[in-house]
Amino acid sequence: MHFTKMHGLGNDYLYVYGEVPENIAELSIKLSERHFGAGSDGMIYISKSDIADFKMRIFNADGSEAKMCGNGIRCVGKYVYDKGYTDKTKLKIETLSGIKLLDLQISAGKVKSVTVNMGKAEAKEDMTITVDGEAVTCTPVSVGNPHAVIFVKDIEKAPLTTLGPKIEHHEAFPDGVNVEFVEVISENELRMRVWERGSGVTMACGTGACASVMAAVSKRFCEYNSQVAVRLDGGTLRIEISDDKTVTMTGPAETVYEGECEIC
Repeated sequence: MHFTKMHGLGNDYLYVYGEVPENIAELSIKLSERHFGAGSDGMIYISKSDIADFKMRIFNADGSEAKMCGNGIRCVGKYVYDKGYTDKTKLKIETLSGIKLLDLQISAGKVKSVTVNMGKAEAKEDMTITVDGEAVTCTPVSVGNPHAVIFVKDIEKAPLTTLGPKIEHHEAFPDGVNVEFVEVISENELRMRVWERGSGVTMACGTGACASVMAAVSKRFCEYNSQVAVRLDGGTLRIEISDDKTVTMTGPAETVYEGECEIC
């Protein structure tokens, strides 16, 4: 099996063009392992679609399937264009959270960055849950997948690796949840770190960045119709939310290397 390792701001996946195999959970666990596998946050399969230009399916490092990945879908756009599967610069990609629209930015014949219409985001009222006897307040947000956004005063002191997994598996989120810790720098800039459902700490999370801005707008830390720079461990994404809560995300997509799987 041939795969291509790609990343969006360090959020890395192994990309395969073809149908998803029956042993995908086992395969994703093996290949995602950082020491004995190729090393990634998971695997993304790209195939033909009956309702869009292409279809993507996302499998986390623990073998579970995700509905959507913002960094991953930008790399899907780069993959299909750079490899000649399409010459379109505007694409429709089928995902488990609906069809997403991509606008590819080309330089020297290759995709350098991608703007994605992520659809609409929904922020709910703040929720207070109990974790190890302590009250934790978060803002639940849906961007086609679930997020719990926690605002902090100092991102460097955020309990990412201790509180993150406990909230991911908290009874308040029976299907699990992505957990974002966010420091508000200004009305046009956020600093975010993430514990991703099924993958743990990652360098970046595109849907998490969108969820963070939606939560910040709901709290009036940021404004509608204004571009917000979200600084993640792997780099910066540009997020804008319109009056109708439609989210637009712009960021880079990079190819790391091509590989062949011998343990599949």
